[in-house]
Amino acid sequence: MEIRVLRYFLTVVREESITKAAEVLHITQPTLSRQLSQLEEETGVRLFHRGSRKITLTNEGMLLRRRAEEILDLVDKTSRELIEQEELVEGVVSIGSGELGSMEILADLCGSFREKYPRVRFDMYTATADVVRERMERG
Repeated sequence: MEIRVLRYFLTVVREESITKAAEVLHITQPTLSRQLSQLEEETGVRLFHRGSRKITLTNEGMLLRRRAEEILDLVDKTSRELIEQEELVEGVVSIGSGELGSMEILADLCGSFREKYPRVRFDMYTATADVVRERMERG
């Protein structure tokens, strides 16, 4: 079963007409009819009662509708999560500084940043300029 065909199936269910669904999907009616026939062959059950003006679902069609909605919800959720995953900011920011009063302000700024990006960790090191430089040179 293909995700695309499940979307076609649900569109037909929603529109209650293959012709209307084909228009919504921007595909030809014969193409959509063929896809639905292949879905029925693949599942081995009849999914629709085809009337002269509209189609209705068989019991098997109702089951497939419920499952298709669940499957597509999960596919859409996974796609969103993958996109969000790419947008996540994470990692370690190392800051070395002399012993200054401004380190308190910097710590507050890092805290605010961390509220927005909780997967970012800050390593702050304060010491004399020579010690900080030596640590930077060592990586």
